[in-house]
Amino acid sequence: MRWMGGRQSDNVEDRRGMGVPLVAGGGIGTIVLLVLALFFGFDPSVILQGGDGTPPPVTPAPAPSASPRGGDEVRDFVATVLADTEDTWGALFRDMGRQYRQPKLVLFNTAVQSACGMAGSATGPFYCPQDQKVYLDLDFFRALRDRFRAPGDFAQAYVIAHEVGHHVQKLLGISDVVMSERQRGGARGNAASVRLELQADCLAGVWAYHTDRTRHILEAGDVEEALGAAAAIGDDRLQRQAGGRVAPETFTHGTSQQRVRWFTRGIEAGDLRQCDTFQGAV
Repeated sequence: MRWMGGRQSDNVEDRRGMGVPLVAGGGIGTIVLLVLALFFGFDPSVILQGGDGTPPPVTPAPAPSASPRGGDEVRDFVATVLADTEDTWGALFRDMGRQYRQPKLVLFNTAVQSACGMAGSATGPFYCPQDQKVYLDLDFFRALRDRFRAPGDFAQAYVIAHEVGHHVQKLLGISDVVMSERQRGGARGNAASVRLELQADCLAGVWAYHTDRTRHILEAGDVEEALGAAAAIGDDRLQRQAGGRVAPETFTHGTSQQRVRWFTRGIEAGDLRQCDTFQGAV
């Protein structure tokens, strides 16, 4: 991926090395539940506020403690990818007659406090709609490479673009509709969450399509890196790796095949209208 030399976003908030207090009344049980919630993509505020959300019965292994990138390079990479998402979505929103409000991206390790609650050091990347920020524990990039066998800088860029896709859904009002459906509970709410995640995969593909057209970022093998990451973190593959049964009723992000298909649709079409995961089969 040709990312060096690109514009870097000013919307990166670096909290690495900053500790946060434990949530009052929480404890280790709350922390473990939050890690599960954030890793598998459901709103941690459901747990913190006593909602009826139930995490899937899959416990991921903790991410390794060190980042595969060192020094300032990892921050530069993240800031450059974030800037590319700002430029792409800013232009696409203008084409729709709307204004794109840029999200903040918070880098952290050990623990972080968000408007959705506290996240622990084993948490993967997540988007908090309450404060409209993306949270990224950089250890996830090493987990992506070593545990999930999905290496490459474009695989990492796909992860960031997926989370920014959730911000796009928030600005378009899509995530609020899904949240209302989820609050009703039942299979329909869970299915809507899966469709939301698959749409974020498609939006990541739309970002890649337009950014490559303007900045020519893609190199040989980059698309395969992103597809490998999408496949590696499909719900069915994660559940098999954890030694449990594949339970579609507990899916939060969709199968490996679904995630690959929707990212592919986005990067091939480059058209937001092709990312309607809420109509028909996924």
